Amino acid sequence: MLRNYFVIAWRSLLKSRVYSFINIAGLSIGLACSIFIFLWVADERSWDNFHEKKNELNRVYINALGDHGVQTQMAVNLPLWEELKHERDIVHVAPTDWGREFLLTYGEKRLYKAGYYVGDDFLKMFSFPVVQGSVENQLTDPSTMVITESTAKALFGNEDPMGKVIRIDNTVDLTVTGIIKDVPSNSTFQFQCLLPFSTYTTREPWTKEALTQWSNNSFNLYVEFAKGADAQAIESRAKNIIKKHRENTTQEVTFLPMERWRLFGEFENGKSTTGTIVYVRMFTIIALFILVIACINFMNLATARSERRAREVGIRKSIGSKRKDLVMQFLGETFFITILAFMLALGLVEGLLPLYNDLVDKKLFIDYANPLLWLVSVGVIAMTGFISGSYPALYLSSFQPAAVLKGKMQTGKSGTTPRRMMVTLQFFFSIVLIFSTMVIYKQLNHLRNRPTGYDGERLVTIGSVGDIPKNYNTIKQELLASGLAESVMRSSSPITAIYGFMELNWAGKREDQRSSFAVIGTDYDYTKTLGVNMLQGRDFSNAYNDSSSIILNQTAVDYIGLKNPIGETVTLNDRQYTVIGVTGNVIMNSPQRQIDPTLLLFDPNWMSDVTLRLPENKNTQEALAGVEAIFKKYNPSYPFTFRFTEDEFNRKFTNIQRIGRLANLFAGLAILISCLGLFGLAAFTAEQRTKEIGIRKVLGATVSSVVVLLSKEFTRLIIVAFVLAAPLAWWAMNQWLQGYYYRISIPWWIVVGAGGVAFMLAIATVSFQAIKAAVANPVKSLRNE
Repeated sequence: MLRNYFVIAWRSLLKSRVYSFINIAGLSIGLACSIFIFLWVADERSWDNFHEKKNELNRVYINALGDHGVQTQMAVNLPLWEELKHERDIVHVAPTDWGREFLLTYGEKRLYKAGYYVGDDFLKMFSFPVVQGSVENQLTDPSTMVITESTAKALFGNEDPMGKVIRIDNTVDLTVTGIIKDVPSNSTFQFQCLLPFSTYTTREPWTKEALTQWSNNSFNLYVEFAKGADAQAIESRAKNIIKKHRENTTQEVTFLPMERWRLFGEFENGKSTTGTIVYVRMFTIIALFILVIACINFMNLATARSERRAREVGIRKSIGSKRKDLVMQFLGETFFITILAFMLALGLVEGLLPLYNDLVDKKLFIDYANPLLWLVSVGVIAMTGFISGSYPALYLSSFQPAAVLKGKMQTGKSGTTPRRMMVTLQFFFSIVLIFSTMVIYKQLNHLRNRPTGYDGERLVTIGSVGDIPKNYNTIKQELLASGLAESVMRSSSPITAIYGFMELNWAGKREDQRSSFAVIGTDYDYTKTLGVNMLQGRDFSNAYNDSSSIILNQTAVDYIGLKNPIGETVTLNDRQYTVIGVTGNVIMNSPQRQIDPTLLLFDPNWMSDVTLRLPENKNTQEALAGVEAIFKKYNPSYPFTFRFTEDEFNRKFTNIQRIGRLANLFAGLAILISCLGLFGLAAFTAEQRTKEIGIRKVLGATVSSVVVLLSKEFTRLIIVAFVLAAPLAWWAMNQWLQGYYYRISIPWWIVVGAGGVAFMLAIATVSFQAIKAAVANPVKSLRNE
């Protein structure tokens, strides 16, 4: 019997090739889109799952009262490291820096590799398998380091890397004592080498000082709880540690479990509430939308063409077939088509996966050896087949044989009303998706056009490595004298980032005011080089002794409540500073967030980057070649690398741009699937009314009146879909926008535009068939009457 069902299904497909193509193409595209989306969703949900102690690992954060409730920051101080070691039910504690590029030199080979300074418990906590060496003794000795297998291969070829000495940043020699497997792409930590934190405090004196500074929040800290320990109890005991060591502070310790790092990494009023999970949920819903739209196509075309199979149903019933047999037959045909569509969808996914990986910046693949894949595939086929085939099967099997065989079958409202509802539902989903993509695009442009507070044109940043710090003044003088730079400055962080936070105090500070301020160390020409506006006072100058001077941004002045800030004093690290200037606000971190209260300190020794502005009257490439020659002259052991500030700023939009492109892609495909189904439905409607159209034309109807006649039913359905979709889409996207401090108000024209786009596409699709039917010769349609 099954064989018979498949034979009939195959013959039915061949008999109606156009409609079969529309059905299979729609289902295939819908399934392919869903597979693409679920691959992305599965990858997002898989981050850090490979860590054996995932349920016990936590990142340390600091909560503090701020102007908008409780503010949360990832940057913490180093004294917490020692304090948390002694807390009950905390097994391991490991600090890290923020990650950086190290220059690794072995013989003639020099490679830049990403790495971290990490505490000696790091590899005991995180599951980065050590393939050579012992986990227990790694990263305890400041003269050692650990590298990945690919780094070992790149540096040493087929030689045994253990015990080899690598020169780091041309300043210190470290011995390789461990080799670990390459880090998976779905890991929060991405590195090729690990260096002991004790090496960090030895190489950079400010970090050694930070070991006792409770106000210097410039590091990351991770803890491992005892298995089965009460996390809330641990946090309750640890939250007031900072208050015990600092007066007049609202800072409290809090922990974020590893399972929430990727998906719930954003905080609201001190609680982890959202993050990437917003996009995971959004695209899961989009995948379901697209799959439902594809299923609706199948149902609509199957029921619309019911008359073609009515006689078959009548004959089968008259010779004894029961309704359940017919239901099973039609469901079997649907499952057959669904399987074909799924196989075609897999082919599409495999063919397009490299392009999709480029789009989402991932390394996604289909693991055919995973039993779960086949279980999910069977589930998807079963669900899709059942949703697509259940209504047509029940509808077709309900025909009465006597009426059908006498040619008196009338579908009436029982056949057309569900189809209308399903078309409306299709375009309901499509309008929601179009509206969403338009809002995302508008919000992205809004963020891009937000004033940055500095002039990023022709700004170039060079990492302060090797001999650059000691030769900085000479390099600066030579760059200016040669005309290769208009201005040069150095700082503890580039203009597009903030690396440190410190606790600030001032006279009249209230208990509910925040203490943690963004801090940047710099020397002369900071505002001049960056094009930052000085609103009051002056920049640091060699005409003054500015060792106890400080510059605030406007946000800091407003927050502290200084009416006449110049000459006021504030306290930082138990030392008093005098305010000498006020700058305009500058976007340094995410453009999506409000600007942090920021301090500029005069500290030439706290230096991570050199920033210069290229001259306007010189060719950029020629100027960079001259700059490279000067840096190589005074820092010959390092390859010359640089970053354009504008490129760094644009990278801040990478995630939302990617989300926007994905939303555009899948919204477009959803519309395509909807239009495919509408095309087929319109073609069948025109075919059903061929004789009616012929009679109307004989009686004088014009082409335009016939087009209106065939289009008006679909027009009404699109309008109903718009009326239902617009309020829901507006509400959903308004909720999404609440995640942005700097956001748009949704303009009315986006609502109208989304409906207009769907309407025009639908009408264009229907009109093609309507015009084709309207211009046909009526003689051909009436000659058999």
